[in-house]
Amino acid sequence: MTWGKLDSADALARHLRALLKRDARLKAVYKTAGPFEIRKTDPGFAGLAKVICGQQLSVASARAIWSRFETLEGALDPEGYLRLSEEAVRAAGFSIGKFRTVRAVAEAVAEGRLDLGTLELLPRDEAVGTLCNIKGIGPWTAEIYLMFCAGHPDIFPAGDLALQKAVGHAFALDPRPAGKALEAIAEAWAPHRATAALLFWRYYAALGLTWGAPL
Repeated sequence: MTWGKLDSADALARHLRALLKRDARLKAVYKTAGPFEIRKTDPGFAGLAKVICGQQLSVASARAIWSRFETLEGALDPEGYLRLSEEAVRAAGFSIGKFRTVRAVAEAVAEGRLDLGTLELLPRDEAVGTLCNIKGIGPWTAEIYLMFCAGHPDIFPAGDLALQKAVGHAFALDPRPAGKALEAIAEAWAPHRATAALLFWRYYAALGLTWGAPL
């Protein structure tokens, strides 16, 4: 079966049914988590720039910086961004590293080396690798873009601390699984790993903690 993009309530419902059938342990997780939704951000250059903007920031800080950045003329278009000065982008709140990373993305898109419109069609590892080829983009940024912007259905950001804590708590694992260990656990949830990530973020929040899925 071809699952297609995870970009609607109907798609999420189909993936969730299949996920809970695939791993019966997740039924108890879902009972605690309760219903959850997809929080979509538009794909393309602007969406990836927004993900980069939010790296290692609180939600409130990221929103404040983005609200200033998106008002810059041309900021949401690759060619327009390349015309912006470093000073203008830094004044909006971007660090020098984020300025350079978004510039690298803009150059790759403008030169035809990066096609953001086709990433959801690629297998997980290829999609992540395509984004990580851009200087400044790491796995977490790539995975968050693919989940929330591209609607890729089989992404699980194993480097995310909240997901590590949530899975560890749900399965009574000590120490909490991180990195490769969490990736190995999540393999059982393919091709529904993005739905599993959404489920565990919601579970984490339901435990009374405040950190949730980004964006």
